[in-house]
Amino acid sequence: MAERIMKYLPEYYRLIEDFRALDYTETIELDLLQGAVDQLFNDQFVMTSSVQAIKRREQMLGILADPSTETLDFRRRRILNRYQTKPPFTIRYLQRQLDMLVGPGMTIVSVDPQEFVLTVTANIDNASVFREVHYTVETIKPANLVYQQNTSLENVIELQEQISMQEMTWNYKLDGSWKLGSKPFVSYGTEVVVK
Repeated sequence: MAERIMKYLPEYYRLIEDFRALDYTETIELDLLQGAVDQLFNDQFVMTSSVQAIKRREQMLGILADPSTETLDFRRRRILNRYQTKPPFTIRYLQRQLDMLVGPGMTIVSVDPQEFVLTVTANIDNASVFREVHYTVETIKPANLVYQQNTSLENVIELQEQISMQEMTWNYKLDGSWKLGSKPFVSYGTEVVVK
C-alpha cells in the first residue's frame, strides 16, 4: 500500500509510530474515497455505469428490467437505444440501431414504399431483445408505415414425406335400418404405409 500522507511530512515523522498508524488508516480512507470518486465519474456514462446507476436510469426511462434473464450488457445497450431513438427516421438509422441492439447482420430492414410496409427480418431467440426491437421500431417508424415482423431461422429444417392409407367402412344407411348408438358412424381398418 502506497503512503498517501507520510510523503508530504518531514522525514523525522517516519520514526513516530502514531504517524505511521495515522498514515496507514488515512491511506485506506483516501483509497476508498478515490474509488468512490472514480465510480461516480464512471456512472456518468452508460457503458461504464454500475448496477445501481443502471437501475436509476431504467427507472427514469420507465423500463421494467428482469436482472435474472437480462445481462448487464444488454440493459446498458437498451438504455443507449432509448436515448438514441429520436427522429428523423431513415432506414440506415434504424438498421444501425438494430445492429447495435441485436448484433451486426442479425436483422434486415426494408421498406415497400408502394404498400407503405416496413419489414424487419430478424433472427432473435431472446424475448427481451425481441421486445426491445419491437419498441425501437414502433418508436422510430413514421405513422404512415405498417410494421411487419418476419422471423428468419438460422438452422436448417428437414422434411420427411410419408403416405399411408386406411380403409373406412360406414356403418349407417339412410334407409332406416341403422339404429342410433348401436354402432359408430364409421369403422377404421388398419393403416398401411404406401410410400
